[in-house]
Amino acid sequence: MYMRWNRFLPEWLNVVPLELPGRGPRLDQAPVEDFTAQVQGLLSDYQQFFQQPFAFFGHSMGALLAYGMTRAMVAKRLPLPCALLLSACSAPHKFDPARFPDTGDREAMIADLRRQGGTPEALFASPDLLEMTLDILGADYRLLQGFSAQKATPLPIPIQVLAGKEDDISPSALTAWQDCTTREMALCEFDGGHFFIQEQQSRVLAHIGRVLSADFAKTDAAV
Repeated sequence: MYMRWNRFLPEWLNVVPLELPGRGPRLDQAPVEDFTAQVQGLLSDYQQFFQQPFAFFGHSMGALLAYGMTRAMVAKRLPLPCALLLSACSAPHKFDPARFPDTGDREAMIADLRRQGGTPEALFASPDLLEMTLDILGADYRLLQGFSAQKATPLPIPIQVLAGKEDDISPSALTAWQDCTTREMALCEFDGGHFFIQEQQSRVLAHIGRVLSADFAKTDAAV
């Protein structure tokens, strides 16, 4: 999905998807089920892309990973993104891992996939694809279930929160991202549920382009 975004975003933006072990071109690697290990692995695997100016976009679990990576970058005194764009995710200190189904209950996981939407119906009709998807989803859920609510660490970076109006994340859990930055935090809501970024792709990408145009301009002025 993210590779398609390059066709619709301005030419000065280059989308670099961060592939997690166990999926895509890294399908032969074992999934990582520990949050800290996943963060450190991504920092190591993609360090060549973390040059100024850059920004992080993360959806759902990816939003927590983007925040965790930025927090680790601050600790390591590495170059920082000029902005965090965090989609469909509670702030880390409001995150409730108990909301995810038991990964040993395949039917509960399938029901959760259907509830969230965004999964093609053809996948449910293919036993092999469904099993592969549930294996990946199970690894993600175990990672998230091991993530306990953390004290907010304010970062010196502006945060843009994107959310679907019909998603089941509480408004207070979204606005709580303000506690995670010493800069401005803005919330932008779109029609749709958890996968509003697919349902409202053109509007989401237009918003991302506007936000990053402003944030990159500030970076250039500072340099």
